[in-house]
Amino acid sequence: MYAFAVVGAEAETGLRRLLGTLDGRVGVVRDDGRPARDGGAAVARGDTEYVVGEEWRAGGDGLGVEDALDRLAPDHDYAAVVGTADLDVPLIAVGDIEAEAEADADVEAATAAALDVEAAVEAIHDAEPYETLASLVAAVKRSADADRAGAIATFTGRVRERDGEDDDATRYLEFEKYDGVAERTMRTIESELEARNGVLDVRLHHRTGRVEAGEDIVFTVVLAGHREEAFRAVEDGIDRLKDEVPLFKKEVTESETFWVHQRG
Repeated sequence: MYAFAVVGAEAETGLRRLLGTLDGRVGVVRDDGRPARDGGAAVARGDTEYVVGEEWRAGGDGLGVEDALDRLAPDHDYAAVVGTADLDVPLIAVGDIEAEAEADADVEAATAAALDVEAAVEAIHDAEPYETLASLVAAVKRSADADRAGAIATFTGRVRERDGEDDDATRYLEFEKYDGVAERTMRTIESELEARNGVLDVRLHHRTGRVEAGEDIVFTVVLAGHREEAFRAVEDGIDRLKDEVPLFKKEVTESETFWVHQRG
């Protein structure tokens, strides 16, 4: 799923223009509790909508923006977040905006009519997809060979806060990847694992940017005919990802900051 944010005085009108060009199922998340209106115009409507915030919470169960995105990821192609710029996703600014949002904007337009929709869609597609374990499992279940599958095996790597009780606590990790090469390497690993007898579909995903302690970092998902093939492919997949994919990790603890490859 591709996620993006739209902010500004004409965010709803700009989003409505974008929705007309996006091919697929779109979810809309609003984080202020009250859908905004552009000069009395109706809000833009997606296939699924969540409103989260202080005044009303979707489903009454205390959703936050990232919780709503997690719910959308398994069965939506896009998620648009309206009303916040505080996300690591492409930011489309439409109309009057705050200075901080203007500085961070990937695409900016003074009015919704002036929005370069083609450039906005390109920025959305250039960003790393928003994936969760659930979205990757859902993807392999949609495989053309799913009727031959008797097993789905997964691995989830997360940010470990500490190894022992007396260790310096890790606050967060920050990952950078060798653009293009990292993605191609992961696709190659997937293809080579899928060439094995009994392995039907493989999905690898590694987050980049800042990942807080306790959050998920990396996923390996394998669809296979039997559990033996699935377990072996999961283990080999995560081992090869760690060994072969050019990713660089910075660790920030309570007392220091360092690049792991330099310390090793």
